[in-house]
Amino acid sequence: MSTELPYAADAEVSLSYDELEVLRLQYEREQLQAHVTVQTKFNYAWGLVKSPLREHQVEGVRLLQDLYRSEPARRRECLYYLALGHYKMGNFEEAKQFNGLLLEKEPTNLQAMSLGQLIDKGVAKEGYIGMALVGGAAALGTLVLAGLIRRATRNHK
Repeated sequence: MSTELPYAADAEVSLSYDELEVLRLQYEREQLQAHVTVQTKFNYAWGLVKSPLREHQVEGVRLLQDLYRSEPARRRECLYYLALGHYKMGNFEEAKQFNGLLLEKEPTNLQAMSLGQLIDKGVAKEGYIGMALVGGAAALGTLVLAGLIRRATRNHK
């Protein structure tokens, strides 16, 4: 039996410009009427989170946080897309927290389990980059120190 989980496809699939534009126009039309429905706000936030543009992702996460606070019935959906939005922005700790909350409520949610694997890979990659930067800085420091020692020994002869 395979241990592969269904891929959290939302992590890499974006809406087209036209699809996102439809959601934006609907959201703005309802804003002008001073009544944005929960579904319209969620749909627009969902489209923004899926976007490859960071400013869209940030706005999508903000809208989802508003929905999470104000609409208890939509919290489960919000948790997944909050985790996804933070993952896409590289905020792995926040992504892990939201995904963990979802998995507490739904421990067999395969999409959340798959997203959890992507988050863990992101954390590991970030750790490797951090270690490489620290290692590079240490090597540079060693070279500078060796040069200073060499110069000091020449000057004392």
